[in-house]
Amino acid sequence: MALVTLQTIFQDAFPAYEQRHALPAHVRRAAHALMQYRTAALGGHIQACPDGHVSRVWYNACRHRSGPQCAYLQADRWLARQRARLLACAHYHVIFTLPHALTPLWLANVPVMSTLLFQAVRETLFDVLADATYLGAQPGMIAALHTWSQTLVRHPHVHGLVTGGGGTPEGHWQAIRNGCLLPARVVMAVFRGKMLAALRQAWARGTVALPASLRPQQWLNLLNRLGHPRKTRWNVRIMERYRHGAGVVTSLARYLRGGPLKNARLVAYDGAGVTFTSRARQEEADAAPASPQRMTLPVADFLQRWLLHVPGPQTHVVRCYGLYQHTHAKTLAVCRTALGQAPMEVPVCRDWQTLCAPRGEAHPERCPACGPRLVCTGVIPRGGAPPPVRAGERAA
Repeated sequence: MALVTLQTIFQDAFPAYEQRHALPAHVRRAAHALMQYRTAALGGHIQACPDGHVSRVWYNACRHRSGPQCAYLQADRWLARQRARLLACAHYHVIFTLPHALTPLWLANVPVMSTLLFQAVRETLFDVLADATYLGAQPGMIAALHTWSQTLVRHPHVHGLVTGGGGTPEGHWQAIRNGCLLPARVVMAVFRGKMLAALRQAWARGTVALPASLRPQQWLNLLNRLGHPRKTRWNVRIMERYRHGAGVVTSLARYLRGGPLKNARLVAYDGAGVTFTSRARQEEADAAPASPQRMTLPVADFLQRWLLHVPGPQTHVVRCYGLYQHTHAKTLAVCRTALGQAPMEVPVCRDWQTLCAPRGEAHPERCPACGPRLVCTGVIPRGGAPPPVRAGERAA
């Protein structure tokens, strides 16, 4: 059975889908980048063993952030920068989710709604933690926006990594007391109030447009219903304390680039339908992971769901606040000193050869027969025809 990838699905089905649907320019660019990834259309180069044992063709990557196979190097570099500035303290993983009733409004105002959601999350956590009852200090936070569920439907939510302490106005480090970041009910109520207030203000200023299915009075009724705690649940999850933040920031890095679905989750494609795996959401932090389920969608529905999550131009899906904001470098340095950490050092930007170095003899640029590094023997221009494959050659 042929290997199923997003690229093979898009190469087969997207040209017809594109003819039948009006798509924004940035969505078309993402789809075409995915179809051209690692093909002769983007050019490449040829490497060969100095002793003639093997020759390989390497095609260039598209480098689009939605490409599932173009993300590793960029995500590794981002992860190295975040790890370098993490404070040596406990961290908490928090998740803020918008009610599904707001999904139509989100689809009609993605850039504005993204900004409002980030702002509401930041203001909620920082305002409550500024209260001396809970912390009385300014924490650091790295927040990442995810717009999808495991089944690729719209599910806007923000994952946040929050320090278990913060810098006080007097310049001291204050740690979280009792091992609990914040009461979830308190955070939920504040988040609901701030998000609804922001939506009302944005509508009054005309910065959000109502979807065609929603009239002004229906919109006001919806806001009132969303503000009633017994009629609509605003999901806020505060996970258990982590001794350090490296694990959570590593998880965020996996979704920084690469889109909502990795090739490993694809099971089958028969030209009409796409089958992929998904997991049910884990309700409790200590619950056993749910077994993966299989879902099959008509290929047009699958493409529509995937394309919904292509971020628009200049969209920042990861944002840093408080101690982790670049403008607060001096305060971060004071907190590092208080926690016994050395001054932060900017990590060296690694290339992919460095990343592959630990693989030793299995390094992709080494000859599997005699071991020396392969040398470049030719360049393939963009749009050029792939070179003929001879015995011992393979495309990489």
